[in-house]
Amino acid sequence: MAITLINPDGLPHVDAYRHVAVASGSRLVFIAGQVAWDGDGATVGEGDLAAQVEQCYLNVGTALAGAGGSFDDVAKLTVYVVDWTPDKMPRLLDGIARAAARLGVAAAPPASLLGVAALDTPEHLVEVEATAVLD
Repeated sequence: MAITLINPDGLPHVDAYRHVAVASGSRLVFIAGQVAWDGDGATVGEGDLAAQVEQCYLNVGTALAGAGGSFDDVAKLTVYVVDWTPDKMPRLLDGIARAAARLGVAAAPPASLLGVAALDTPEHLVEVEATAVLD
């Protein structure tokens, strides 16, 4: 495995992600921001943040598999949420947990969460992009 995730002493412990990813692989993989589309391009979970987060993570997993990787190879995630407010955190974490359970992974690489005004279409509430490192 090309990625080692750590929480160094002196930084707060956060369950949702690790603060540091140490990469030792030789191939970088950049996954475009994934929205809540199914394989046919239809939006999944319109109006449901948790369902859309779950679908975004599943789509990232599919993209990683297409490159020969998995969430174990992810060095960094960036999550964009429309009209972010802290009260949305439980729904965001629920969607991540559901996707992790379906994928059989602990999706906890370093991550940044950014609130945005809008995404590509009004029905999309979240977008997730990933950077991975493969051996």
